[in-house]
Amino acid sequence: MYIRRHLEDVILRASEMFPVVMVTGPRQVGKTTMLQALADAKRTYVSLDAPLNREMAREDPALFLQRFPPPVLIDEFQYAKELLPFIKIYADTQKRNGDVWLTGSQMFQMMKQVSESLAGRVAVIPMQGLSNSEIEGQPGGEFKGDPADWMNRARTRGPQDLKTVFGRIFTGSMPRAYTGAFDREMFYGSYLDTYLQRDIRDLAQVADEAAFLRFMTACAARTAGQMHYTELARDAGVDVPTAKQWLSVLQTSGIVTLIEPYYNNALKRLVKSPKLYFMDTGLCAYLTRWDSAETLEVSAMNGAIFETYAVSEVIKSYYNAGKRPPVFYYRDADQREIDLILEANNTLHPFEIKKSAAPGKASIRHFSALQKTNKQIGAGGVICMTDSVYPIDHQNSYVPVWVI
Repeated sequence: MYIRRHLEDVILRASEMFPVVMVTGPRQVGKTTMLQALADAKRTYVSLDAPLNREMAREDPALFLQRFPPPVLIDEFQYAKELLPFIKIYADTQKRNGDVWLTGSQMFQMMKQVSESLAGRVAVIPMQGLSNSEIEGQPGGEFKGDPADWMNRARTRGPQDLKTVFGRIFTGSMPRAYTGAFDREMFYGSYLDTYLQRDIRDLAQVADEAAFLRFMTACAARTAGQMHYTELARDAGVDVPTAKQWLSVLQTSGIVTLIEPYYNNALKRLVKSPKLYFMDTGLCAYLTRWDSAETLEVSAMNGAIFETYAVSEVIKSYYNAGKRPPVFYYRDADQREIDLILEANNTLHPFEIKKSAAPGKASIRHFSALQKTNKQIGAGGVICMTDSVYPIDHQNSYVPVWVI
């Protein structure tokens, strides 16, 4: 069973504008499946996971493109950077948009080479796992500070209770979980083995896989928290430079994302550390060793994992629309914090994220800190477990997490 992806329209638009379209993201999020679903019968498919294909691409790139002529879909492109000059020549001589589709699971240093070699010729499109709306078969669209849009989504989508939401958080967003038989323990165990043994060891030059796994687990325990490299390095048993390097690997490969604090010259005494979020809550829950959605929901981690889920859904809504997520958070030296800020058209839309069904008006008490920014403060509210959109005041609302 194939679940239609909101990113499909973005891929087709990019193919009309650029000779090369590259879809990047973690393994198993559905990059190849989506592109194969979009491809017509004329497009050749070739995977560089296959040793013979990989060797040909590295040793004789010109022969490779003769053997697999465009229009072509080249899977796991990161294994053969030697193809880049030849793809550039093809794009410049043939001048046909959409002829070369590429996927890359772990790009690391290659992204710079792609940007330099194919500048102006390639659309690089990030992809993540399934969004809640994709799983439910609902229309997409970026989550904005727009109460009318929230109300429309609430009317057209079925409400989800706490058990359903935490079931989805625990299961994660990988398509495999929703398209056939799925054993969570087996899947994520194999996923980590593949990630550590192939991508991390071969592509990122990490020698100690066990140490890197401890580092990933330490990061998972800190999801939705501020990034303090000294503490993270200490708990993972590595030095600070290694922690920074390894976190960069996780970020580049799409496993985690860092949300920067909102900065404005008019604001003083701001905290400057980014916040860390796992993009797949299922992987995060697996690494932190929760064995059921029910135990996760009542655990000390429930607020952090709920916030992680909400933020990842917001970010995916922008990726799936082909846009860069305009997301920030706020925290100052007086401990005033705003979990999420969306910036659009010189307007800030602040949101708190609470697992509660009735968080209370005090949840938005720190929104006033943004008044010193000299920017317009737009509609915001509390993303929570309410059963519909309800007003808090003239500008803010309770917003169900399932409308994202």
